[in-house]
Amino acid sequence: MNILFSLFVVALIIIAGIVGTDIVKFDLFLGIVFPYTAISIFILGIISQVIKWARSPVPFHIPTVAGQQKSLPWIKSSKLESPHSTLGVIGRLALEILFFRSLFRNTKMELKNGPKLVYGSSKYLWVGAIIFHWSLLIIFIRHFRLFMEPIPSFILDLQNIDGFFQIGLPVLLVTDILVTIALLYLIFRRIYDNKLRYISLASDYFPLFLILSIAVTGILMRYFDKVDIIKVKELAVGLFSFHPVVPEGIGVMFYIHLLLVCVLISYFPFSKLLHMPGIFLSPTRNLANNSRMKRHINPWNYPVRVHTYEEYEDEFREKMKAAELPLDKE
Repeated sequence: MNILFSLFVVALIIIAGIVGTDIVKFDLFLGIVFPYTAISIFILGIISQVIKWARSPVPFHIPTVAGQQKSLPWIKSSKLESPHSTLGVIGRLALEILFFRSLFRNTKMELKNGPKLVYGSSKYLWVGAIIFHWSLLIIFIRHFRLFMEPIPSFILDLQNIDGFFQIGLPVLLVTDILVTIALLYLIFRRIYDNKLRYISLASDYFPLFLILSIAVTGILMRYFDKVDIIKVKELAVGLFSFHPVVPEGIGVMFYIHLLLVCVLISYFPFSKLLHMPGIFLSPTRNLANNSRMKRHINPWNYPVRVHTYEEYEDEFREKMKAAELPLDKE
């Protein structure tokens, strides 16, 4: 049901794009109003979530560690797995953000004949995640050529590297294929694995189907149902410069693609996709493992009125003495 519901919602968005462009002629709304609304929701949502995380107190010193903590001089510490300095924390964050190091160490367990609980390496998820995220990042950077004039040289160089194989015209971009394959793997993994399917919700499937739809419509526009790239750039530059115009004849496929992107942007701050900025504010990642070097003070430790044992004994001294209980002071 979660899979069907997610597919149904994505299909409704696609139908809304077709109706809004081909029948109702809401080009102005789809090309200007909705993109600005989506970007506003995205910015305000991100700011709200980051402020909420930043204001959350950290009552315990809880860095995630996977190596020897720095202690005695003759014991070798693990500077990246268990960093005790700010530089080490930055290095660990960089490895986590750029290469998903903790996911690389991911293991799986399953029951074999016996029955025996067997642990093993699980690198397929890491490969799928790293291909998906890096391909999506390159595609995102490549799209800046639509918003800038002249186009920065590094974007053109990146596009040339992406289209290195030069298969056909237009040039086949490797990241278009890789991101689609990675998304299909991530969806198939959730459906095929019984345990994972059992705990998966509609909020797990919907972003995958939504991003896959964006990738597929982008591929269709580039290789099959081609659009006028000059008019697309005119719209994009107008939006970016706050002088929006909607050129005629861009095509239905482009507005479906744009609508799907706007829905993703609007949905992003309120979904599980928000792990991107969240890693910088996670105390398990951004804290140095220096509990033996520096005392961590609980921010929730506010002054409270306490009733000490001495005060308790003074209050009940006679009763305790009558009950023959031991007293610190006679």
